[in-house]
Amino acid sequence: MPAHHHDRLTGQAWALFAAMSVIWGLPYLFIKIAVEQIPPSAVVLGRTGLAALVLVPVALHSGALRAAARHWRPVAVFAVLEMGIPWLLLGHAEQRISSALAGLLLAAVPIIGAVVLAMMGDRRTLAGVRVLGMALGMLGVAALVGLNALDGHLDGVSVLEMLIVATCYAVGPILLDRLDNPAPAIGTIALSVLVVAVVYLPLGGPALIGSWPLSQATITSLLVLGLVCTALAFFLFLRLIAAAGPVRAVVITFINPAVALLLGVAVLSEPVTTGMLVGFPIVLIGSWLATRATTEVEAAAP
Repeated sequence: MPAHHHDRLTGQAWALFAAMSVIWGLPYLFIKIAVEQIPPSAVVLGRTGLAALVLVPVALHSGALRAAARHWRPVAVFAVLEMGIPWLLLGHAEQRISSALAGLLLAAVPIIGAVVLAMMGDRRTLAGVRVLGMALGMLGVAALVGLNALDGHLDGVSVLEMLIVATCYAVGPILLDRLDNPAPAIGTIALSVLVVAVVYLPLGGPALIGSWPLSQATITSLLVLGLVCTALAFFLFLRLIAAAGPVRAVVITFINPAVALLLGVAVLSEPVTTGMLVGFPIVLIGSWLATRATTEVEAAAP
């Protein structure tokens, strides 16, 4: 890995970092608004369809789309684990739980990633500090879920769906890392959003037409989800990985849930529960410890 990943982050890296922290904290609010009028499948179709309109021409023009089609395995992993399954479940869960809680439950992503790596035999993951981090993270999620259940702010199925979403988000990058992918990343992402949009057409298409005319709030939500949270976000995320390295880039998953919480409370007047106040800080500390050693091992590498 080039050395510049590990000395001080550049101004550009920090700017990308700040942008991604906010941009990937936004979807929970806009999904929550959209699913009030249209079903989750229609939200996924709108989001990927709009993103495809922007990304596919760019990838086609650079020849990246053809390269991605030749190396279709990473595309399949990306499409299924980063979009196809999680975005549908996210929408479904947010029909019944607050966008703030949905965002906070995804703070478990780094913890699940660390556990999966440990199960795959990654020796570094079993360092003492990291095991402590994983345990703390799980405790935090348990507090988040358990205390919310006591408050009556919980739906069991939705929590299960959110944990599946978190697992998809954690496993996706690990599998992509193991798969050799010579295609330019923009090609893989463009083809993935296109594939997901096509797959969701028979499901989401009739639902979108049936819900017509869409409210201004729904249209705005779909535009933000598709153009900002998908097309722009993936483009910036690739730049961030290039500037900061993949391990540091994942640290935005610590900040996104906090943004989701603030937006849910500020815009939709969602309740701040005891579970959130107790559980979220514990998850954050656990995530930081569980992923900390990797950054140090990578930083030590020339």
